[in-house]
Amino acid sequence: MKDNESGKRTKNGQASRGSRAEARRATEESILKAAERVFAEAGFGGATMQLIADVAGLPKANLHYYFETKESLYRRVVERIFNIWLEAADVFDEASGPSEGIGAYIDAKMEISRNHPNGSKVWASEVMHGAPVIQDYLETTLRDWTEGRAVIIRRWIAEGKMAEVDPHHLLYMLWATTQHYADFSHQIETLNGGAPLSDAQWEEAKTCVKSIVLRGIGVT
Repeated sequence: MKDNESGKRTKNGQASRGSRAEARRATEESILKAAERVFAEAGFGGATMQLIADVAGLPKANLHYYFETKESLYRRVVERIFNIWLEAADVFDEASGPSEGIGAYIDAKMEISRNHPNGSKVWASEVMHGAPVIQDYLETTLRDWTEGRAVIIRRWIAEGKMAEVDPHHLLYMLWATTQHYADFSHQIETLNGGAPLSDAQWEEAKTCVKSIVLRGIGVT
């Protein structure tokens, strides 16, 4: 009986710890979404921890429990969108050629623009202001990632799988095009009759962008 009771207590304890962990993750996710929205709309300078707490529906003290400073929360928001972009780029390493690699990358990046528009806007605003908070990301992780993808693109060129283009300019164009759908979403919605793109329109947009880019680099 004691063993059973002990086992029950252990299971309950594990369940309790699991519930607390899930609750913590849910609260952190709520904070990050609120922070993305506030930073995207107000910028780093205009955002306040009180405003972020209000948008998240939390007391300010709770917000500080998860993130002690506005800068630490801001860096987490930037790190979050950057890591999402990096994960999308895994297709480069796994693809046999540019049709699969670049095509899948465009699909993934545009889906990110659709599902994480505020994170993209925060990144764009930060870089346009000279990256005062995340310059170290640009000089290390982003530079290393870019050079790694450039190596893959040069290999595809050497193998005759695509036209000879500068890998860096190709990547800049891919970023500019796919992130445009997040950073300038208001403009796109205005030109779309004041409504967000529908599922069908998103699919059409991805197909169009892939077609233009792949044909432009000599991939049929």
